[in-house]
Amino acid sequence: MTETLMSRVLAATGGGHPAPEQDTVPAVEPPVGEATPAQVDAVQAYLDKHGDKFQASLPKHVPYEAFQAAVAALLPKVAGCTPASLRMALLTCARFGLVPDGYEAAIQVQGSKAVFIPTYKGYVRLMYRSGLVASVHCGLVHENDEWEVRPSAPAPDDFTLKIRPDLSDEDRGKALFAYAFVRMTDGSRSQVVFVNRTKAAELRDEWSYGYKLAEQNGRRDSFWHRDFDHMMLKSALKALFPWVPTSAELVALAEAEDAGERGDVQIVHAPRTEAEALAAEAEQAHSAAEGSQETAPLPVKRSKQGRAYRGKKQRGGRKGGA
Repeated sequence: MTETLMSRVLAATGGGHPAPEQDTVPAVEPPVGEATPAQVDAVQAYLDKHGDKFQASLPKHVPYEAFQAAVAALLPKVAGCTPASLRMALLTCARFGLVPDGYEAAIQVQGSKAVFIPTYKGYVRLMYRSGLVASVHCGLVHENDEWEVRPSAPAPDDFTLKIRPDLSDEDRGKALFAYAFVRMTDGSRSQVVFVNRTKAAELRDEWSYGYKLAEQNGRRDSFWHRDFDHMMLKSALKALFPWVPTSAELVALAEAEDAGERGDVQIVHAPRTEAEALAAEAEQAHSAAEGSQETAPLPVKRSKQGRAYRGKKQRGGRKGGA
C-alpha cells in the first residue's frame, strides 16, 4: 500500500483529530521537526493545483507572487499538516488580503492541522484599509518607562507615556501592559484600552486551544509561548473594537482568529466566494482522515457563462462584535 502524507501525519499524531468542543485538550504529538524535501515537494504540487483559487481570493493590491513566495518559505515547517487544513488556512489568509510571512500573518501548526494566525500588524493593516480611522497607536509600557493613567482627565492627559528611545527593550525592563487607541478621521481620539499581563494570561487560558495543545504535548511552541508580549499587544487591539468604528472585514478577521483558537473551522468567517463549499470540506476534514493528498472539490453551481453562482445575497463578513 502506498504511503500517503495523511498516513504519515496520522502515524505521527496517534491517528486522530482532537475535538475542539472538549474541555480538556487530548495529548497529541505534532509532527516533529521540519518536513522532508519529498514532503515539501508533494505539498507544493498539491497547492499548485489550487493556485487559481488562491489567486482569485487575493485582493488586487496583494501580488500573487509575494503570497507564493511566503508560502514556499513556510512549507518546510507546515508540510506535515493535513493538506485540507493547510489549504483552508492559506485560503483564509488570502481572502483577508494578508501574506503569511510572519509580519502580517502566520500559519501555526496545531496537532496535525494548520491554522491561520493574523499578527497585530495584520489587524493594524485592516484598520487602515477600512478608511474609518486616521491613525492607529499601540505599544508596550515597560518597567522603566515614565507613564501615568488618569481616566477622569480629558484626552490626551488621561494617558501619558515617556520613553527613552536610546534604551534597548532589555534596559527598559519587562513589559507591564499593552495600550491601544486610534485617532478618528475627524481628529478626535478614541478611548485608550489597556491589557496587562494578568488579563492577557486569562484570555489565553480561556480561549487559546493552540496554547493548551502546546502545553499538553510538551512542545510549548504556540505564539503565546514564543512571544507573549506580541499576543498581549494584539489582545489590546482587539479590546479596542467596542470603542472604535470597525469594518465588517475587521470583525470577520477577529472571528476567524477566535475560531482558530477554539480549534474550529476558520474559512466560514473569511470574506468572499464559496464559503459554504469550503466550510463543508473543512468540516469533513475535521472528522475523517483523508485517503490521499488530493481533496475532491465539491460541486459549485454555475451560470451559463461559467461563473460561480452565489445567489441573491452577497457573501461577506459577519456582523457583530469580536
